[in-house]
Amino acid sequence: MSNPQQLRYSKEHEWLSVAEEGVSTVGITEFAANALGDVVYAQLPEAGSTVTAGETCGELESTKSVSDLYAPVTGEITAVNQDVIDDPSLVNTAPYEGGWLFKVRVTGEPDDLLSADEYDAFSAGN
Repeated sequence: MSNPQQLRYSKEHEWLSVAEEGVSTVGITEFAANALGDVVYAQLPEAGSTVTAGETCGELESTKSVSDLYAPVTGEITAVNQDVIDDPSLVNTAPYEGGWLFKVRVTGEPDDLLSADEYDAFSAGN
């Protein structure tokens, strides 16, 4: 499994794009998608709401379990991926492309986000 080098990763298995005009895209990693199994339902934060780094902001339900979704950064939700709400399997089939979850205007970022290589090493130990 090769994680995109241009992204940053949380220890809760979310990925974060580099902010463009202050807005980053968030999704879950391929590692997390594989661990979850077939995702059948996505509850995502609403546009206009605020999220806090490290806190729960939604959930993903799969055929195996329900998993909390954690915000990798603090900020305001600017968009939610309606395609994932309509077809949650996109989280499994395209976690880094069409399976993104939401966009956030970043106002605070934790110091512990990982590079792709750091995340590879972290997820290999899980």
